[in-house]
Amino acid sequence: MDLFSKEPAKKDFKSLPLAARMRPQRLEDFIGQEHILGPGKLLRRAIEADRMSSVILFGPPGCGKTSLAVCIAGVTKSFYTAINATTSSVDEMRKAIAQAKLRRANEGARTILFIDEIHRFNKAQQDVLLPDVEQGNPVLIGATVHNPFFYIASPLVSRSLVLELKPLQDSQIVQIMRLALKDKTRGLGAFKVKADKQALDFLAKVCEGDARRALNALELGVLTTPKAKDGSIRFTLETAAESIQKKPVVYDKDEDGHYDTASAFIKSMRGSDPDAAIYWMAKMLYAGEDPRFIARRVCILAAEDVGNADPLALVLANAALQIAEFVGMPEARIPLAQAVTYVSCAPKSNAAYLAVDKAYADIESGRVQEVPDHLKSTAYAAAEKLGHGKGYKYSHDFPGHYVDQKYTPLPVKYYIPTDIGYEAKIKARMEKLKTGQGPIIKEKETA
Repeated sequence: MDLFSKEPAKKDFKSLPLAARMRPQRLEDFIGQEHILGPGKLLRRAIEADRMSSVILFGPPGCGKTSLAVCIAGVTKSFYTAINATTSSVDEMRKAIAQAKLRRANEGARTILFIDEIHRFNKAQQDVLLPDVEQGNPVLIGATVHNPFFYIASPLVSRSLVLELKPLQDSQIVQIMRLALKDKTRGLGAFKVKADKQALDFLAKVCEGDARRALNALELGVLTTPKAKDGSIRFTLETAAESIQKKPVVYDKDEDGHYDTASAFIKSMRGSDPDAAIYWMAKMLYAGEDPRFIARRVCILAAEDVGNADPLALVLANAALQIAEFVGMPEARIPLAQAVTYVSCAPKSNAAYLAVDKAYADIESGRVQEVPDHLKSTAYAAAEKLGHGKGYKYSHDFPGHYVDQKYTPLPVKYYIPTDIGYEAKIKARMEKLKTGQGPIIKEKETA
Protein backbone atom coordinates (compact mmCIF):
# COMPACT_ATOMS: atom_id res chain seq x y z
CA MET A 1 0.00 0.00 0.00
CA ASP A 2 1.32 3.44 -0.88
CA LEU A 3 0.68 6.75 0.79
CA PHE A 4 -2.64 7.45 -0.93
CA SER A 5 -4.14 3.96 -1.04
CA LYS A 6 -5.27 4.42 2.54
CA GLU A 7 -5.10 7.04 5.25
CA PRO A 8 -1.56 7.18 6.61
CA ALA A 9 -1.00 6.93 10.34
CA LYS A 10 -1.46 10.23 12.12
CA LYS A 11 2.14 10.25 13.33
CA ASP A 12 3.50 9.50 9.85
CA PHE A 13 1.24 12.11 8.25
CA LYS A 14 2.51 14.90 10.50
CA SER A 15 6.09 14.05 9.62
CA LEU A 16 5.44 14.65 5.93
CA PRO A 17 6.52 17.96 4.34
CA LEU A 18 3.85 20.64 4.17
CA ALA A 19 3.59 20.28 0.39
CA ALA A 20 2.71 16.58 0.75
CA ARG A 21 0.24 17.19 3.59
CA MET A 22 -1.55 19.94 1.66
CA ARG A 23 -1.93 17.84 -1.47
CA PRO A 24 -5.62 18.11 -2.51
CA GLN A 25 -7.69 14.93 -2.40
CA ARG A 26 -10.71 16.33 -4.25
CA LEU A 27 -10.88 17.87 -7.68
CA GLU A 28 -12.75 20.92 -6.38
CA ASP A 29 -9.78 21.67 -4.10
CA PHE A 30 -7.29 21.59 -6.96
CA ILE A 31 -5.91 25.03 -7.84
CA GLY A 32 -4.71 25.96 -11.31
CA GLN A 33 -4.62 24.36 -14.78
CA GLU A 34 -7.98 25.79 -15.83
CA HIS A 35 -7.04 25.26 -19.48
CA ILE A 36 -7.58 21.51 -19.01
CA LEU A 37 -9.69 21.39 -15.85
CA GLY A 38 -12.07 24.30 -16.32
CA PRO A 39 -15.79 23.69 -16.82
CA GLY A 40 -16.39 21.90 -20.11
CA LYS A 41 -12.71 21.17 -20.74
CA LEU A 42 -11.70 17.75 -22.04
CA LEU A 43 -10.01 16.34 -18.94
CA ARG A 44 -12.75 17.66 -16.66
CA ARG A 45 -15.42 15.99 -18.78
CA ALA A 46 -13.52 12.69 -18.88
CA ILE A 47 -13.03 12.68 -15.10
CA GLU A 48 -16.62 13.58 -14.26
CA ALA A 49 -17.95 11.00 -16.73
CA ASP A 50 -15.58 8.41 -15.24
CA ARG A 51 -14.23 7.66 -18.72
CA MET A 52 -10.56 8.12 -17.99
CA SER A 53 -8.00 6.66 -20.35
CA SER A 54 -4.26 6.69 -19.82
CA VAL A 55 -2.78 10.17 -19.50
CA ILE A 56 0.69 11.64 -19.68
CA LEU A 57 1.06 14.91 -17.81
CA PHE A 58 4.06 17.06 -18.52
CA GLY A 59 5.01 20.37 -17.00
CA PRO A 60 7.51 22.08 -14.69
CA PRO A 61 8.06 20.98 -11.06
CA GLY A 62 5.42 21.94 -8.53
CA CYS A 63 2.61 22.62 -11.00
CA GLY A 64 0.35 19.84 -9.66
CA LYS A 65 1.03 16.69 -11.68
CA THR A 66 1.01 14.32 -8.68
CA SER A 67 -1.86 16.16 -6.99
CA LEU A 68 -3.95 15.92 -10.12
CA ALA A 69 -3.38 12.16 -10.30
CA VAL A 70 -4.52 11.78 -6.69
CA CYS A 71 -7.65 13.85 -7.37
CA ILE A 72 -8.49 11.80 -10.45
CA ALA A 73 -8.23 8.60 -8.44
CA GLY A 74 -10.56 10.03 -5.80
CA VAL A 75 -13.22 11.21 -8.25
CA THR A 76 -13.20 7.99 -10.29
CA LYS A 77 -13.14 5.84 -7.13
CA SER A 78 -10.15 3.95 -8.46
CA PHE A 79 -7.44 2.28 -6.43
CA TYR A 80 -4.33 4.48 -6.54
CA THR A 81 -0.79 3.19 -6.53
CA ALA A 82 2.34 5.18 -7.27
CA ILE A 83 5.92 4.46 -8.20
CA ASN A 84 8.82 6.70 -9.10
CA ALA A 85 10.91 5.78 -12.12
CA THR A 86 14.06 7.16 -10.48
CA THR A 87 13.91 4.62 -7.63
CA SER A 88 11.68 1.80 -8.91
CA SER A 89 12.55 -1.14 -11.12
CA VAL A 90 10.67 -2.90 -13.88
CA ASP A 91 9.93 -5.71 -11.43
CA GLU A 92 8.03 -3.30 -9.20
CA MET A 93 6.13 -2.04 -12.20
CA ARG A 94 5.23 -5.59 -13.24
CA LYS A 95 4.10 -6.33 -9.68
CA ALA A 96 1.84 -3.25 -9.65
CA ILE A 97 0.31 -4.31 -12.98
CA ALA A 98 -0.28 -7.86 -11.72
CA GLN A 99 -1.99 -6.52 -8.58
CA ALA A 100 -4.18 -4.30 -10.77
CA LYS A 101 -5.30 -7.34 -12.77
CA LEU A 102 -6.15 -9.28 -9.61
CA ARG A 103 -8.03 -6.33 -8.19
CA ARG A 104 -10.05 -6.04 -11.39
CA ALA A 105 -10.80 -9.77 -11.46
CA ASN A 106 -11.65 -10.16 -7.76
CA GLU A 107 -13.23 -6.82 -6.87
CA GLY A 108 -14.11 -5.27 -10.23
CA ALA A 109 -12.08 -2.24 -9.20
CA ARG A 110 -9.92 -0.24 -11.56
CA THR A 111 -6.41 0.84 -10.66
CA ILE A 112 -4.67 4.07 -11.46
CA LEU A 113 -0.94 3.53 -11.74
CA PHE A 114 0.90 6.80 -11.29
CA ILE A 115 4.49 6.77 -12.53
CA ASP A 116 6.40 9.89 -11.59
CA GLU A 117 9.42 10.87 -13.70
CA ILE A 118 8.30 8.31 -16.29
CA HIS A 119 10.93 9.55 -18.73
CA ARG A 120 13.54 7.92 -16.46
CA PHE A 121 12.42 4.50 -17.72
CA ASN A 122 14.14 3.69 -21.00
CA LYS A 123 12.11 2.83 -24.10
CA ALA A 124 12.36 -0.93 -23.46
CA GLN A 125 11.11 -0.49 -19.89
CA GLN A 126 8.26 1.71 -21.06
CA ASP A 127 7.24 -0.97 -23.57
CA VAL A 128 6.38 -3.26 -20.64
CA LEU A 129 3.33 -1.08 -20.02
CA LEU A 130 1.93 -1.26 -23.55
CA PRO A 131 -0.26 -4.41 -23.48
CA ASP A 132 -1.97 -3.57 -20.20
CA VAL A 133 -2.33 0.15 -20.88
CA GLU A 134 -4.01 -0.68 -24.16
CA GLN A 135 -6.58 -2.78 -22.26
CA GLY A 136 -7.14 0.02 -19.74
CA ASN A 137 -5.97 -1.88 -16.69
CA PRO A 138 -4.20 -0.23 -15.11
CA VAL A 139 -5.04 3.31 -16.17
CA LEU A 140 -1.65 4.91 -16.51
CA ILE A 141 -0.97 8.47 -15.38
CA GLY A 142 2.62 9.31 -16.24
CA ALA A 143 4.27 12.50 -15.09
CA THR A 144 7.35 14.13 -16.56
CA VAL A 145 9.03 17.51 -16.70
CA HIS A 146 10.15 16.84 -20.28
CA ASN A 147 8.29 16.91 -23.58
CA PRO A 148 6.84 13.37 -23.87
CA PHE A 149 7.04 13.46 -27.66
CA PHE A 150 10.82 13.36 -27.29
CA TYR A 151 11.31 11.39 -24.06
CA ILE A 152 8.48 8.85 -24.02
CA ALA A 153 8.20 5.85 -26.33
CA SER A 154 5.98 6.67 -29.32
CA PRO A 155 3.66 3.63 -28.88
CA LEU A 156 2.97 4.68 -25.29
CA VAL A 157 2.32 8.28 -26.30
CA SER A 158 -0.10 7.14 -29.01
CA ARG A 159 -2.12 5.18 -26.43
CA SER A 160 -2.33 8.10 -24.00
CA LEU A 161 -3.88 11.53 -23.73
CA VAL A 162 -0.97 13.99 -23.54
CA LEU A 163 -1.65 17.12 -21.50
CA GLU A 164 0.66 20.02 -20.73
CA LEU A 165 0.46 21.64 -17.29
CA LYS A 166 1.50 25.27 -16.98
CA PRO A 167 3.49 26.91 -14.17
CA LEU A 168 1.12 28.21 -11.51
CA GLN A 169 0.40 31.92 -11.48
CA ASP A 170 1.68 34.03 -8.59
CA SER A 171 -1.86 34.61 -7.33
CA GLN A 172 -2.54 30.86 -7.32
CA ILE A 173 0.59 30.13 -5.29
CA VAL A 174 -0.40 32.82 -2.78
CA GLN A 175 -3.83 31.20 -2.55
CA ILE A 176 -2.24 27.80 -1.85
CA MET A 177 0.00 29.28 0.86
CA ARG A 178 -2.92 31.04 2.53
CA LEU A 179 -4.87 27.77 2.59
CA ALA A 180 -1.87 26.10 4.25
CA LEU A 181 -1.71 28.87 6.86
CA LYS A 182 -5.40 28.43 7.73
CA ASP A 183 -5.61 24.63 7.71
CA LYS A 184 -5.24 23.40 11.31
CA THR A 185 -5.28 19.71 10.41
CA ARG A 186 -2.92 19.46 7.46
CA GLY A 187 -1.32 22.88 7.37
CA LEU A 188 0.11 25.49 9.72
CA GLY A 189 -3.13 26.79 11.19
CA ALA A 190 -2.20 25.69 14.70
CA PHE A 191 0.83 28.03 14.74
CA LYS A 192 -1.11 31.32 14.63
CA VAL A 193 1.02 32.71 11.83
CA LYS A 194 0.80 36.37 10.89
CA ALA A 195 2.12 36.42 7.34
CA ASP A 196 2.90 39.72 5.66
CA LYS A 197 1.46 40.13 2.18
CA GLN A 198 4.88 41.18 0.87
CA ALA A 199 6.40 37.95 2.17
CA LEU A 200 3.86 35.71 0.42
CA ASP A 201 4.03 37.73 -2.78
CA PHE A 202 7.82 37.46 -2.73
CA LEU A 203 7.75 33.68 -2.32
CA ALA A 204 5.18 33.31 -5.08
CA LYS A 205 7.30 35.34 -7.46
CA VAL A 206 10.71 33.79 -6.82
CA CYS A 207 9.32 30.23 -6.89
CA GLU A 208 8.44 30.72 -10.58
CA GLY A 209 5.23 28.69 -10.62
CA ASP A 210 6.47 25.95 -8.26
CA ALA A 211 3.97 25.57 -5.40
CA ARG A 212 6.04 22.86 -3.70
CA ARG A 213 9.02 25.15 -3.40
CA ALA A 214 6.87 27.94 -1.97
CA LEU A 215 5.27 25.67 0.63
CA ASN A 216 8.63 24.23 1.66
CA ALA A 217 10.01 27.74 2.22
CA LEU A 218 6.87 28.79 4.08
CA GLU A 219 7.06 25.80 6.41
CA LEU A 220 10.77 26.30 7.07
CA GLY A 221 10.24 29.95 7.90
CA VAL A 222 7.32 29.29 10.24
CA LEU A 223 8.98 26.41 12.11
CA THR A 224 12.26 28.27 12.66
CA THR A 225 10.85 31.67 13.69
CA PRO A 226 10.59 32.29 17.45
CA LYS A 227 7.10 32.94 18.80
CA ALA A 228 6.10 36.35 20.07
CA LYS A 229 4.84 36.88 23.63
CA ASP A 230 1.27 36.31 22.50
CA GLY A 231 2.25 32.97 20.93
CA SER A 232 2.01 34.19 17.34
CA ILE A 233 4.65 33.87 14.63
CA ARG A 234 5.41 36.79 12.32
CA PHE A 235 6.33 35.68 8.80
CA THR A 236 8.02 38.73 7.28
CA LEU A 237 9.68 39.50 3.97
CA GLU A 238 13.08 39.03 5.62
CA THR A 239 12.01 35.61 6.93
CA ALA A 240 10.76 34.59 3.50
CA ALA A 241 14.01 35.68 1.85
CA GLU A 242 16.07 33.73 4.38
CA SER A 243 13.86 30.66 4.03
CA ILE A 244 14.38 30.46 0.29
CA GLN A 245 17.91 31.89 0.31
CA LYS A 246 17.20 34.62 -2.15
CA LYS A 247 17.65 38.34 -1.62
CA PRO A 248 14.49 40.42 -2.04
CA VAL A 249 14.79 43.34 -4.43
CA VAL A 250 12.57 46.41 -4.72
CA TYR A 251 10.61 45.20 -7.71
CA ASP A 252 6.88 44.73 -7.57
CA LYS A 253 4.33 44.73 -10.37
CA ASP A 254 1.90 46.55 -8.11
CA GLU A 255 4.43 49.21 -7.11
CA ASP A 256 6.68 51.71 -8.85
CA GLY A 257 9.67 49.35 -8.68
CA HIS A 258 8.47 47.30 -11.64
CA TYR A 259 7.82 50.26 -13.92
CA ASP A 260 10.91 52.21 -12.83
CA THR A 261 13.23 49.27 -13.47
CA ALA A 262 11.70 48.54 -16.86
CA SER A 263 12.00 52.23 -17.74
CA ALA A 264 15.68 52.32 -16.74
CA PHE A 265 16.28 49.17 -18.79
CA ILE A 266 14.74 50.65 -21.94
CA LYS A 267 16.45 54.02 -21.57
CA SER A 268 19.83 52.35 -21.02
CA MET A 269 19.50 50.43 -24.29
CA ARG A 270 18.33 53.56 -26.10
CA GLY A 271 21.30 55.44 -24.63
CA SER A 272 23.77 52.81 -25.93
CA ASP A 273 24.90 51.71 -22.45
CA PRO A 274 25.06 47.88 -22.60
CA ASP A 275 26.41 47.56 -19.05
CA ALA A 276 23.53 49.46 -17.46
CA ALA A 277 21.01 47.61 -19.65
CA ILE A 278 22.41 44.23 -18.56
CA TYR A 279 22.28 45.30 -14.92
CA TRP A 280 18.60 46.28 -15.07
CA MET A 281 17.79 43.11 -17.02
CA ALA A 282 19.58 40.98 -14.40
CA LYS A 283 17.66 42.74 -11.63
CA MET A 284 14.33 42.01 -13.32
CA LEU A 285 15.19 38.35 -13.93
CA TYR A 286 16.50 37.92 -10.37
CA ALA A 287 13.26 39.37 -9.04
CA GLY A 288 11.28 36.76 -10.99
CA GLU A 289 10.19 38.78 -14.00
CA ASP A 290 8.87 36.80 -16.95
CA PRO A 291 11.72 36.68 -19.50
CA ARG A 292 9.14 37.08 -22.26
CA PHE A 293 8.24 40.51 -20.87
CA ILE A 294 11.88 41.56 -21.17
CA ALA A 295 12.20 40.10 -24.66
CA ARG A 296 9.12 41.97 -25.84
CA ARG A 297 10.60 45.25 -24.58
CA VAL A 298 13.81 44.52 -26.51
CA CYS A 299 11.81 43.84 -29.68
CA ILE A 300 9.93 47.12 -29.38
CA LEU A 301 13.09 49.10 -28.77
CA ALA A 302 14.89 47.39 -31.67
CA ALA A 303 12.16 48.64 -34.02
CA GLU A 304 11.52 52.00 -32.38
CA ASP A 305 15.02 53.22 -31.52
CA VAL A 306 17.37 51.21 -33.75
CA GLY A 307 15.12 50.75 -36.76
CA ASN A 308 16.79 50.68 -40.15
CA ALA A 309 20.10 51.93 -38.76
CA ASP A 310 20.68 48.21 -38.09
CA PRO A 311 17.83 45.98 -39.34
CA LEU A 312 19.52 42.92 -37.80
CA ALA A 313 18.69 44.23 -34.32
CA LEU A 314 14.99 43.41 -34.68
CA VAL A 315 15.82 39.97 -36.11
CA LEU A 316 18.05 39.18 -33.14
CA ALA A 317 15.52 40.55 -30.64
CA ASN A 318 12.75 38.44 -32.14
CA ALA A 319 14.99 35.37 -32.03
CA ALA A 320 15.64 36.01 -28.33
CA LEU A 321 11.88 36.28 -27.73
CA GLN A 322 11.23 32.94 -29.42
CA ILE A 323 14.10 31.23 -27.59
CA ALA A 324 12.94 32.64 -24.23
CA GLU A 325 9.46 31.25 -24.95
CA PHE A 326 10.92 27.85 -25.83
CA VAL A 327 13.61 27.25 -23.20
CA GLY A 328 12.48 29.36 -20.24
CA MET A 329 14.68 30.30 -17.30
CA PRO A 330 17.46 30.11 -16.33
CA GLU A 331 18.84 29.48 -19.85
CA ALA A 332 16.74 32.26 -21.41
CA ARG A 333 18.99 34.85 -19.76
CA ILE A 334 21.80 34.00 -22.24
CA PRO A 335 20.07 34.82 -25.56
CA LEU A 336 18.42 37.78 -23.83
CA ALA A 337 21.85 39.09 -22.84
CA GLN A 338 23.06 38.73 -26.42
CA ALA A 339 20.07 40.64 -27.78
CA VAL A 340 20.27 43.36 -25.12
CA THR A 341 23.97 44.02 -25.66
CA TYR A 342 23.59 44.01 -29.44
CA VAL A 343 20.63 46.38 -29.43
CA SER A 344 22.36 48.64 -26.91
CA CYS A 345 25.50 48.91 -29.05
CA ALA A 346 23.67 49.22 -32.39
CA PRO A 347 23.44 52.59 -34.19
CA LYS A 348 20.18 54.32 -33.39
CA SER A 349 17.44 55.78 -35.57
CA ASN A 350 13.79 56.39 -34.77
CA ALA A 351 12.94 57.47 -38.33
CA ALA A 352 10.58 54.52 -38.95
CA TYR A 353 8.81 55.14 -35.64
CA LEU A 354 8.38 58.84 -36.43
CA ALA A 355 7.12 58.00 -39.91
CA VAL A 356 4.21 55.85 -38.77
CA ASP A 357 3.24 58.37 -36.07
CA LYS A 358 3.17 61.17 -38.67
CA ALA A 359 0.97 59.05 -40.92
CA TYR A 360 -1.36 58.31 -38.00
CA ALA A 361 -1.58 62.03 -37.22
CA ASP A 362 -2.54 62.84 -40.81
CA ILE A 363 -5.27 60.20 -40.83
CA GLU A 364 -6.61 61.27 -37.43
CA SER A 365 -6.75 64.92 -38.57
CA GLY A 366 -8.94 63.96 -41.53
CA ARG A 367 -6.37 63.64 -44.28
CA VAL A 368 -7.72 60.36 -45.66
CA GLN A 369 -6.82 59.76 -49.29
CA GLU A 370 -8.66 57.63 -51.82
CA VAL A 371 -6.72 54.81 -53.47
CA PRO A 372 -5.80 55.86 -57.06
CA ASP A 373 -7.50 53.82 -59.78
CA HIS A 374 -4.23 52.47 -61.18
CA LEU A 375 -3.37 50.97 -57.74
CA LYS A 376 -6.76 49.37 -57.07
CA SER A 377 -7.21 45.60 -57.08
CA THR A 378 -7.85 43.82 -60.37
CA ALA A 379 -8.61 40.47 -58.75
CA TYR A 380 -12.27 40.35 -59.87
CA ALA A 381 -13.91 40.37 -63.29
CA ALA A 382 -15.57 43.80 -63.20
CA ALA A 383 -12.40 45.60 -62.06
CA GLU A 384 -11.15 46.25 -65.57
CA LYS A 385 -14.47 47.78 -66.62
CA LEU A 386 -14.20 50.16 -63.69
CA GLY A 387 -10.75 51.23 -64.81
CA HIS A 388 -8.96 49.61 -61.91
CA GLY A 389 -5.30 48.95 -62.58
CA LYS A 390 -5.25 50.96 -65.79
CA GLY A 391 -1.93 52.68 -66.26
CA TYR A 392 -0.19 50.81 -63.43
CA LYS A 393 3.51 50.30 -64.13
CA TYR A 394 5.06 47.09 -62.80
CA SER A 395 8.38 48.08 -61.21
CA HIS A 396 10.22 44.92 -62.24
CA ASP A 397 9.58 45.66 -65.92
CA PHE A 398 11.90 48.68 -65.75
CA PRO A 399 15.66 49.07 -65.45
CA GLY A 400 16.77 49.10 -61.84
CA HIS A 401 13.37 47.62 -60.87
CA TYR A 402 12.07 51.13 -60.33
CA VAL A 403 9.68 53.49 -62.10
CA ASP A 404 8.52 56.86 -60.86
CA GLN A 405 4.75 56.87 -60.48
CA LYS A 406 2.23 58.24 -58.00
CA TYR A 407 1.22 56.01 -55.09
CA THR A 408 -0.93 58.62 -53.28
CA PRO A 409 -3.15 61.29 -54.86
CA LEU A 410 -1.53 63.99 -52.70
CA PRO A 411 2.21 63.96 -51.97
CA VAL A 412 3.24 62.73 -48.54
CA LYS A 413 6.60 62.65 -46.73
CA TYR A 414 6.90 60.60 -43.59
CA TYR A 415 10.05 58.50 -43.64
CA ILE A 416 13.21 60.59 -43.46
CA PRO A 417 16.25 58.28 -43.26
CA THR A 418 19.18 59.43 -41.16
CA ASP A 419 22.89 59.31 -41.98
CA ILE A 420 23.46 56.67 -39.28
CA GLY A 421 24.40 53.03 -39.82
CA TYR A 422 22.70 51.08 -42.56
CA GLU A 423 20.07 53.79 -42.85
CA ALA A 424 22.69 55.99 -44.51
CA LYS A 425 22.74 53.49 -47.39
CA ILE A 426 18.95 53.55 -47.55
CA LYS A 427 19.02 57.35 -47.66
CA ALA A 428 21.60 57.40 -50.44
CA ARG A 429 19.65 54.90 -52.54
CA MET A 430 16.36 56.74 -52.13
CA GLU A 431 17.97 60.07 -53.04
CA LYS A 432 19.47 58.47 -56.13
CA LEU A 433 16.07 57.12 -57.17
CA LYS A 434 14.21 60.35 -56.55
CA THR A 435 16.76 62.51 -58.39
CA GLY A 436 16.60 60.30 -61.47
CA GLN A 437 20.21 59.12 -61.34
CA GLY A 438 21.00 55.64 -62.62
CA PRO A 439 18.82 53.37 -64.79
CA ILE A 440 15.53 55.00 -63.85
CA ILE A 441 12.65 55.88 -66.18
CA LYS A 442 10.48 58.69 -64.88
CA GLU A 443 6.77 58.65 -65.53
CA LYS A 444 5.61 61.57 -67.64
CA GLU A 445 3.69 64.12 -65.70
CA THR A 446 -0.02 63.98 -66.52
CA ALA A 447 -2.47 66.78 -66.09
